[in-house]
This record gives sequence, structure tokens and C-alpha cells, in this order.
Amino acid sequence: MKYTNPVISGFHPDPSVCRVGKDYYLVTSSFEYFPGIPIFHSKDLVNWKQIGHVLTRESQLPLTRIHRSGPSQGIFAPTIRFHNGRFYVITTNISTTKNFYVYAEHPEGPWSEPIFIEGWGGIDPSLFFDDDGKVYISGTSAFGSAEPAGIYQAELDIESGTLQTERQLLWKGTGGSSPEGPHLYKINGWYYLMIAEGGTEYGHMVTIARSRSPYGPFESNPNNPILSNRSTDKPIQATGHADLVQAIDGSWWSVFLGIRPVGYPKRHHLGRETNLASVQWTEEGWPVIGDQGRAEVENEADSLSLNQPQQWQEKDNFDSASLSADWNFYRNPAAGSWSLTERSGWLTLHGQSCTLNDPESPAFVGRRQQHLNCEISALMDFIPNEEGEEAGLTVFMNENYHYEVARTLKEGKSLILFRRQIGSLRKVEAEVEYNEPTIILGIKADDFSFTFSFTSPSGEKITLGKGESALLATEVAGGFTGLFFGMYATGNGKPSTAPAHFDYFNYLPGEDSETDLFAALIASEVK
Repeated sequence: MKYTNPVISGFHPDPSVCRVGKDYYLVTSSFEYFPGIPIFHSKDLVNWKQIGHVLTRESQLPLTRIHRSGPSQGIFAPTIRFHNGRFYVITTNISTTKNFYVYAEHPEGPWSEPIFIEGWGGIDPSLFFDDDGKVYISGTSAFGSAEPAGIYQAELDIESGTLQTERQLLWKGTGGSSPEGPHLYKINGWYYLMIAEGGTEYGHMVTIARSRSPYGPFESNPNNPILSNRSTDKPIQATGHADLVQAIDGSWWSVFLGIRPVGYPKRHHLGRETNLASVQWTEEGWPVIGDQGRAEVENEADSLSLNQPQQWQEKDNFDSASLSADWNFYRNPAAGSWSLTERSGWLTLHGQSCTLNDPESPAFVGRRQQHLNCEISALMDFIPNEEGEEAGLTVFMNENYHYEVARTLKEGKSLILFRRQIGSLRKVEAEVEYNEPTIILGIKADDFSFTFSFTSPSGEKITLGKGESALLATEVAGGFTGLFFGMYATGNGKPSTAPAHFDYFNYLPGEDSETDLFAALIASEVK
């Protein structure tokens, strides 16, 4: 049997995995989205179901920007491990520059309050539980320090979070930029230190070293990197930040991040996604990931017994007492900004004074774009009372890069607008007067663009315009996330007096295919 990558599509970077019996659990980075750290369960490593989030309380995940400006703060690169009946997830909150871990008896939670690791700087912390009872933490060099770039390690008291030894430099990597994402394993008497190098961009790669001691010295694999799609034309690019897991049948596998760029020059807007590849071991005892170190879209499942994939849920009618795990807020939601009970069967948003352009928490509920080709629609009931009150749908990368189709009140007129925000360039592309209380807002996505429309209760559909996906891509917008489709509301400088009600949100996926760059060039008419 075969499976296709990515195994978890859309913005799901920095995957970390562990096996408990016959079950696999996986976590990914979430940056400034709340709840934080999505957690998935699988029986076969290919078909994953999200079972919740690790960080569900503001006390676990404060996202107010304190120490640095710009998007993509929050949670960087979690690692999940299981030891003595407990799950542990360790990570960094860049918004507070603190490293911490939480634990739980069950992966669905509840997860503990954070245990902060004083004296541990840098990012990408990882845990390793050794056979002799010692626990090790590894991570990158500390920000703002004189430490050489590389991977550092110390012993850790897992009950208190106290460091038991001084930080020690283990390995500088092979010379690539940004050595990060370390994971330590003990396999057949060897301690293997696997890391990412080259930056989480097109030069990304996975390298590995080993030692007979957890303190080193670590010997670099002479055939590094063990995974990289750099300088190839393969559909998956920027492969790196991997984790290893041994299946119940003894076979080895790796999860890792990768992107699917389209067009020329290359652009990607879905974010870094979770991929899977088999791991083979050489006679010398070194692992090789994928097809001789390359990641492919289509792969043999080998010994994995694949289950039926989870059925895609196209429509959310907001009939439940809580939001499904697909939904996120942008930073910690303001009290009273949203409700599922105020109007039964509807999601209600109360526009805040802040907007999608501000480094605060707007009234926003969104989910990841997971397909290059898809259609989005939502039925909204919203009548703005005062000038500037606004609600609608957004294609959102960060506060500097997003598109909207929305309803607002301008100079006494109720309007449907289509707007584009591209860095410092902001333009309303279309405005149509509209006076009915309800409206169906629509977004159609393909490889290269988003088409925005609305449909009246009578069934008349009006197309407002298009926005290029390339202008919201990471190569333009920066940051480390991917696009979200979101419902939002704002008072544009003051709290909105009119609530926005959403009866449903429909996400209809289309067919995604491996995009040939030359064909994409012709199709997009780029010259």
C-alpha cells in the first residue's frame, strides 16, 4: 500500500512524535494561535486525528507581546515524550522567552501548569529519559549570550524543573546555519543526536551524530545530511526538523516538516506541513530517511497496516457546546469577544476596538488552510449600527498580510467590501451596497489566487475580485506560520455595538496535485 505526504496538511510545523503501546501521539508548533500545541493520535503513523490541544488555558500560554516585535511569536518547536505513565511536552514561549514543560496522564489532558526551567536559554528544548533514571534537556545556544551556535545539554530534575548540571556544548553540527531542533536517542548502545541545520527555509536539512556517552564527544555521520530536498525540483521542499519513532513491528520512521511551493519564483502559503518517511539503517549503524535522504510525495507504507483515513468534516454548524479542535483564536481571546450560547446554533463575535492589523487579540475564530484548492463559505447575520463596524471572512497570514470580504457601515451606507492588506499597502478593491440582514460570504482558492464573492438570500452571487496567494506567502509576508481562513469582527477603534452571528462555516476541499514549476509558470502567466 502507498500513502502520500503531507500526512498532516496545512500549518503544522516542527512535528514531534512518541509511541505508547500501539498508539502514536504527535505535536506541532502553534506560535501565536490559541489554544496552543495541537496534539494528534494515530494507529498507523499515516492517518492522524487531532484530539485537542496541550495548552488550553491562558495561565499555560500567555501571548501578550513583551520582548520582541513582529509576528510569529508564541510557541516554538515542542517535543513530546512518554515516561513512567506520564506524557511530557516541552517547548519555548517566545512571547515570554521562557522554556517550560507540562505533563499529563492522558494525552487529551488536562495538562499541568507550566514548570519553568530557570537558567535554560535558547529554543527547541527536548527531553531524553535515559535507562539509568537520568533526564537530559537539550536545546540551542541562548539568545543574547556569547555561547557559540550549537546544541547544548544539561541534566534535569523532572519533578522540579531544576537543572542538575551546567549547560554543556554537545555539537556544533556540520557547518550549516542555525543548528536547532535537537533530539537525543539511545539505540543499540549508541546515543544519537539528531538536529536540523540550514535554517527552516530551502536549505533545510537533517543531520546526525553519535557517541557512546550522552556527554559526547559526538561523531558526525560522514554521510550527512540524512534528509534534505535542497537543490532539487521535488514538490516537497525545505525538509527538516525531524523526529524518530520505532513502530511496534520494529521498523523505524521519521516525521519532519516540509513545504509545498507553487509558481516561479517559488512561493508557499500553506505553511510548513508534517510529513512521514521510512528510516533505513546502514551497516555502519547510521539512519537514512526517505529515498536515500530525499522526501517524496508518494511512498510505500511497507510494514505499516494502514487504517481508513478520518472523514473530512466539511461543515461546522456551531451546534456544539464548545468549538472543535480545528478552530483557533489569534492570541488569547478577549473575555466576551465570542460565544456559542448567546444565539443557539450560531457562533457570535463581538468586535473589539482592535483590528486584524493590530498586535492584540481581535475577535477572530479561524482554521488552517489545508488544501491549495478549496472553497469556503459562511452564512453571516450582521447589521452594523455605527460607522466602521465590520465583520466577515479573512484569509490571514499575520497582521500585515491578509485579505477580507466583509460587511461594514461607511458614510451611512451598508456595504460589502473586498480589501487587501499587503505590508504597508492597503486598498479596498470593491464596494457594493447591501441591505439584507443575512449574507453568504465566499472564498475560492486555487494554487495562485483567492476569489472573493457574496451571495444574497435570493441566490444572486456577486464576485468582488481576486487576491494573489503569492502576496500572502511566507517568502513575502515573513514569519513561520501558514494561512488561516477566519471569521472576524471589529469596531475599528472602538468596541462594536452590533454582534456578528455566523450560522455555519463550510470548507469544501478540492484536489491538490504535484505542481510542475514550468506548468505553474505558464498557468500563472508570470514572465
